[in-house]
Amino acid sequence: MFELFTNMVKEEWRVHSTMFGSLSFALFPVMIFGIALMGSFLIPLMRTTLPAGNLTLIIHANYLMLGIMVGGFGLLGNEVMNRRFGQASLLAFSARSLPISEKFIFLNFVIKDTVYYFFLWVLPFGFGYILASPFTGVPLAGALLLLLTLTLSFLFGLCGVFFLSAIYARSRPVLWLVLLVLGVGMGGLAAMTGKNPVLFFPPLLLNSAFTWVNFLISCAVLALLFGIAIVLFNPESVGSEKTYRDSFAPLMQRFSFLPNPPLAAKDTLDLYRSGSLIGQTIFSFLLPLAVIWFFLSLLGPFFPPHGLLFIVAVTTGVIASTMYTWVTMFDTFGPYACLPVAVSTLIESKLTTFAVLQAIPAIFIAVVALFSGEAAYLVPAIVLGISVSFYAVGVMAWLCGLSPNVLVYDVKVLFVYLILVGIALTIFTSVAFANPYFALSAVILAIPTWLLVRKAKVRWDAVDPGGF
Repeated sequence: MFELFTNMVKEEWRVHSTMFGSLSFALFPVMIFGIALMGSFLIPLMRTTLPAGNLTLIIHANYLMLGIMVGGFGLLGNEVMNRRFGQASLLAFSARSLPISEKFIFLNFVIKDTVYYFFLWVLPFGFGYILASPFTGVPLAGALLLLLTLTLSFLFGLCGVFFLSAIYARSRPVLWLVLLVLGVGMGGLAAMTGKNPVLFFPPLLLNSAFTWVNFLISCAVLALLFGIAIVLFNPESVGSEKTYRDSFAPLMQRFSFLPNPPLAAKDTLDLYRSGSLIGQTIFSFLLPLAVIWFFLSLLGPFFPPHGLLFIVAVTTGVIASTMYTWVTMFDTFGPYACLPVAVSTLIESKLTTFAVLQAIPAIFIAVVALFSGEAAYLVPAIVLGISVSFYAVGVMAWLCGLSPNVLVYDVKVLFVYLILVGIALTIFTSVAFANPYFALSAVILAIPTWLLVRKAKVRWDAVDPGGF
């Protein structure tokens, strides 16, 4: 097992270093460390407007969301083996030639990804906070405790979604039943205690008052979720086959008003037949946003009036922009190289499909506005969220072309992305806080979005597609 694990880690490193260079990838955790180190010195200033407990809650929510998004790879057994691994992770297919079960390989893959993302995201942040603790007056024990609870938050997100997605692969009705029971349980907890159920999140309880009993209970829950998910995972083919009628031609006719109808039809069929449209919507969009909305609800008193709605709208826009990765994960430019299709044509097609998918975040923001009693500001919130989404995807297309899933770990790419998107978020969030209807001014982001997409087409037509 250890030999398989270490070789998977080496393979992951080789894949990333081949894509954008060993140095760029090695600098990624260094950048996370630098952000945490510099941010630690700003904590005294933040505490003047935001209590320490709420700041801790935000950080834990971010790492819970990270775990949720990483854990989404457990969606469908066969899709994981064929889509997630592809031709890059050849060890994933060793069960076909060696006496090793696919479940055993997948177990190693889960452990590898857990360790991999811990050293990539969690440890650099925690280490930066620990290194700054002597200068910020934070006890070393408190800094080490934060690293522990952030790790647990990440694992709760990862194991929780892996557990839910394994159930999803087995039976969707059972998944909805589990979610219903979970929702009823949290509602009952809130009714009995009169407190937001978020406050009972185990890592938060441990961070505020560490006890070995709570720590062991948290570890036992994680082990239970992880164990059940591994047992439920079933990559084996059940022996049945699905027969689809010819949907390509009818879809192409329906999409005749769009640019490149054949490519738009293909993207739609890829999403539908792989199950990714439903799975990604649940695990990569709705679930992370529901968690964020749940945690942000505790911070409502610290926002201006109606501020919570617009914070959720902006966050929705950023996460909705990742839908571009949904439509680019199925194929690369290689198979199209022998056809009279340019990279810019594919980028345009993917962005067209992305635009159609924006109905999902628009509906989500509308639901949030209605449930929060802010229906009067529904239109400005939707305009802000969708404008941010299109702008962020324009930046993504310009920086990453057809490879956003992998180039995001290039430290140069991520740094530029954070700067460009961060400036826009800061400006338009402040504008929305000043006056809710000023959020309508976010439509001006259409101009830089159009320029970025135009530059993306020119840039990636000039780049050798074989390099990615």
